[in-house]
Amino acid sequence: MTRPTEWGPLAVEGGTRFRLWAPGQARLSLRCEGRDHPMQRDDQGWFALTVPGIGAGTEYGFVLQDGRVVPDPAARAQAGSVHGLSRVTDPGGFDWHPWQGRPWHEAVILELHVGTFTPEGTFRAAIDRLTDLAATGITAIEIMPVAQFAGNRGWGYDGVLPYAPHPAYGPPEDLKALVDACHRHGLMALLDVVYNHFGPEGNYLETYAPDFFDPDRLTPWGKAIAYDRPPVRRFFIENALYWLGEFRFDGLRLDAVDHLRDASDPEILVELAQEVRAHFPRAHLTTEDNRNITALHERGPDGEVRLHTAEWNDDFHNVAHVIATGEAEGYYAAFATDPWPKFARALAEGFVWQGEGGHGAPSAHLPPTAFVDFLQNHDQIGNRAFGERLLTLAPRPMVRALMAIHLLSPHIPLMFMGEEWGETRPFAFFTDFDGDLADIVRDGRRREFTGFAAFEAEATRDAIPDPNAPATFAASRIDWDRAASTEGRDWLAFVQGLLDLRRERIIPHLKDAPGHSGRVLLARDRLIAVDWRLAGARLGLRANLSPAPAALPQARGECIHGAPGTVPPHGVVWWHEATT
Repeated sequence: MTRPTEWGPLAVEGGTRFRLWAPGQARLSLRCEGRDHPMQRDDQGWFALTVPGIGAGTEYGFVLQDGRVVPDPAARAQAGSVHGLSRVTDPGGFDWHPWQGRPWHEAVILELHVGTFTPEGTFRAAIDRLTDLAATGITAIEIMPVAQFAGNRGWGYDGVLPYAPHPAYGPPEDLKALVDACHRHGLMALLDVVYNHFGPEGNYLETYAPDFFDPDRLTPWGKAIAYDRPPVRRFFIENALYWLGEFRFDGLRLDAVDHLRDASDPEILVELAQEVRAHFPRAHLTTEDNRNITALHERGPDGEVRLHTAEWNDDFHNVAHVIATGEAEGYYAAFATDPWPKFARALAEGFVWQGEGGHGAPSAHLPPTAFVDFLQNHDQIGNRAFGERLLTLAPRPMVRALMAIHLLSPHIPLMFMGEEWGETRPFAFFTDFDGDLADIVRDGRRREFTGFAAFEAEATRDAIPDPNAPATFAASRIDWDRAASTEGRDWLAFVQGLLDLRRERIIPHLKDAPGHSGRVLLARDRLIAVDWRLAGARLGLRANLSPAPAALPQARGECIHGAPGTVPPHGVVWWHEATT
């Protein structure tokens, strides 16, 4: 099936076609090879021009009627910064190895940031670490956004050129090499994409396409996007198809989709998923959505994915973090009172909040693989003032117990880079802005914490790392030497043992695991007992997260982790029983 392409350069016979939606401009020219070429405008505000004899490597930009030259918002690469010319690439010039993909129920995800994953911080350097990940039992990497943003240091969520891999990490060909290498190691490659806003520097869309934005609404990061306008919808839907097609990613994680507000029928999240399913039926789509809704993840009559595959389950993280640390400020406050039934409900049913207080919807009917659980991720570490890892905040026995629950649960597990060996280096919030914007970001970051008891004093807030300081970025690189230390090897062996057990005894029963599979037997006084009815097996969890031994309800079948009988302090026991 041919994928529609309205945005960005397109190779045609004998040359390249350029298009730009610029309804705010009466005239527009294409600048390339030292010349300005007038473009033709239609009555919808689209400008188009085919230039013969040019192809990959050509630098180009669009000349507005006031003389300014702007990059292509759908550029596949930039010649330099986000303020400069764009560059034509060769979409078919990479020699791919065969790959059939992996089913979703096999996913064990490691989230990583390319710039801090290795000392070099490049796509190519990341390839050298894939053998380690595969040996640990990781089956998928999830790459934080790579779309080009202003400067060279950033998380990626302030991208302004959503089609262009950031050159700080390497050219597009190197990203393709990373995806291809993942596949040769048996790993899925997932990409985090941001469709809810553009970054604060280098976004020129408003100068020539003000209708791209909704004048009546703001997001926490700036102007909201007008998804009801067809060219705008196509910009993002084509972007999803582009990453899955040209770069052969196995799936996408859609950031903060609760801010993709759209009154169209179908709404953009539905239409995007429908087009992805039409062109890439085996692709995996996950969402981050604090509304706790299930409409995007409902299954068909045979359990098949209709739209989106799974949801990042913040509820699981939040209640687990409260249990581990005792923190009860900010969004943790909603989970701090009697967290044990909340934790058990998250394990058994997915969401903690399923309509109570007007938040969320019932989720128990979804299969366990519809939820991506995590104890840490980029947000939950980096949005802390100092970016602390969980092992620096909670007792080691408690974290170890929670890992045994997390990695053997029938939900899809996600870890953040370095978590597999017990990394303790921080992952801070970092950017690379200059001038007034740098001051605004630094001061705004520190103001975010004024409502927390530990940061009531201005002097304490001033100690929060400056996001724009190169040292903040450097301190966030993971320490591969720790993985080779005695402590690191011990933690890695613990995680690898859990993932071996997951592969052998849990994953075979997840493909057709039904909804309503979880049942809470006990949830009080730091004691948890949950059973799941999976496909061909019954799985039982008995966890004692207290400092004293405890007796828990007897489970059926074979004890596959821990030991039967009285459960020791911070002990976790898993049971498995084959069923017909």
